[in-house]
Amino acid sequence: MAENGLIWPLLLVVLASGLDRLLGDPKRCYHPVMAMGAAIALLRIWAEAWAGENTWRLRLAGFAITALLVGGSLAAGWGIERLAIWQPATSPLLIIGMASALAGRSLAVATGDVLAALGQQPENLPLARKQLSWLVGRDTAGLDSSEILRATAETASENAVDGLFAPLFWLLLGAVLWCAGFMGAPGPLALAWGFKASSTLDSMLGYRTGKLRWLGTAGARLDDLLVWLPCRLVALSLGQLRAALRDGKPDPSPNAGVSQAAYAHRLGIKMGGANHYEGVEIIKPLLNKNGREVQAADIVGILRLNRIIALQWLVIVITFIIVAILVSAFVGGK
Repeated sequence: MAENGLIWPLLLVVLASGLDRLLGDPKRCYHPVMAMGAAIALLRIWAEAWAGENTWRLRLAGFAITALLVGGSLAAGWGIERLAIWQPATSPLLIIGMASALAGRSLAVATGDVLAALGQQPENLPLARKQLSWLVGRDTAGLDSSEILRATAETASENAVDGLFAPLFWLLLGAVLWCAGFMGAPGPLALAWGFKASSTLDSMLGYRTGKLRWLGTAGARLDDLLVWLPCRLVALSLGQLRAALRDGKPDPSPNAGVSQAAYAHRLGIKMGGANHYEGVEIIKPLLNKNGREVQAADIVGILRLNRIIALQWLVIVITFIIVAILVSAFVGGK
């Protein structure tokens, strides 16, 4: 550990987490993910024009897009980190950037909008379907209230990992590196923005249709890799790692089924089943098949668990760093 015992990088993560919970993503502010999305859209036009129908060229172009976007996002985050270290007065910019990598409040607001529509008297199914369509990729037209609740629970549990815990993991890892004395290395913002770049690539190009089957492979595989450990740490935090790995194994995604299964077993609810994507029925593996149907209170429970686990992660890492510093000081003092 660093001899000076600094833990301020972890305190920055705490402040960023608090800022995310307080403000979320302000609608009138230009978000870094929007810049990433715009860059991907432009690079995709170039890639498809160059590669044509050649699958190897498409794979190569996809690798190049992934390297450029992830590398550029890492570099941008590292540059802001250098600025904050050289000019401490710019630290608020670093905290805002770190908060932009988290989506805890945004997820809570989006799922809350769906629940609010269902809670109206009478329940407003058209509005609930519209609100849900902003959250999921499946068809929402015609879904009844029970199907809307299941879809909301599934996306809330999956996006808890993708949008909150995976970026929080990379924030914490970067902060720990700094606390260990590697101040010249990419820190919390660089690692978190690098992850957000891979996540944005996966959401925009990671589809197994048309040219994206090859163009989006690199970004999708990188995202799977970067989410793999945080996903399993969430399942462990929920006390459902073994059940989540068992139920999530049949899912084509190495992470989505695991994250959903962990929440399903923790809350005693059933997820999975038939979904429709552009009119095509896809049967997803049943998760906790003996569980009960999803209720609105279960979705509130998912959001509550997210807050608890995020706080636990912060406390555990900070405690570990403080103990390590104290042990280092004690041993060095002998």
